[in-house]
Amino acid sequence: MDDKCIFENLLQLTKGSADLYLHGTIESSTENINTTFHDILCETLKMQHEIYKKMEAKGWYPAEQVEEQKIQQVKQKNSAQ
Repeated sequence: MDDKCIFENLLQLTKGSADLYLHGTIESSTENINTTFHDILCETLKMQHEIYKKMEAKGWYPAEQVEEQKIQQVKQKNSAQ
């Protein structure tokens, strides 16, 4: 297994964990449980972002650049709803 494959697996596992922690946060019944899930979710999202940045730097996960005009159009469309 090469480094790219390891990072791809790490990224997928981290994304899956974030999804589970998000649902745990949403569905938690007490403030303590909500805070715990929320904190773990935030840490998991930080890890996911770091993995993504390393993959992007190595050219394993290229990011598409979007024109500022398109970003503004989406913002306007969503703020009107």
